Amino acid sequence: MNQQLVIKNLAGIFQKCPVEKIQIYDTNITIIIKNSCLKNVLFFLKYHILTQFKILTCISSGDYPAKKYRFKIVYELLSIRFNTRLSVKISVYELMHVDSCSSLYSSSSWYECEIWDMYGIFFKNHPNLKRIMTDYGFEGYPLRKDFPLSGFIETKYNETQKRVINEALEFSQEYRTFNFLSPWGDKVI
Repeated sequence: MNQQLVIKNLAGIFQKCPVEKIQIYDTNITIIIKNSCLKNVLFFLKYHILTQFKILTCISSGDYPAKKYRFKIVYELLSIRFNTRLSVKISVYELMHVDSCSSLYSSSSWYECEIWDMYGIFFKNHPNLKRIMTDYGFEGYPLRKDFPLSGFIETKYNETQKRVINEALEFSQEYRTFNFLSPWGDKVI
């Protein structure tokens, strides 16, 4: 499908939900929209005769803690009819919810559970939002940049009790920074 035709149709249709930005790199088209318009835009892209993005191939997320809207969620769509791929991006912050698109694309259910488990982004109206990657009772969201690298709980085998125990992790010293000169120049490591 011609990229100009896709962009022209997108610009004309999204009057209620304006597109914030359209990015084109090589043959990849990315549209950036507001979170509130997500479900309407995905509905249009799936069912309009000139787009027909019937397959959701992936939903991924990233964490950018320095930004106000720290989480970016990317929906990757595929139109077999026109042999075209399209990315739809939204940005949310920690307390915002995202409308679940599991009623439009059944494949999104697993991806939304994964993003909920790893980042803590809540998907409203999801039929079965649960943790699928971490263990029962796990606290926190491991792919957030502010999650500690060592976690909060230490699991180890206790020889005297003859069983596996979970203990709160304690650090024996404060975090320190090490400013050493690099052997390859005057750069501080």
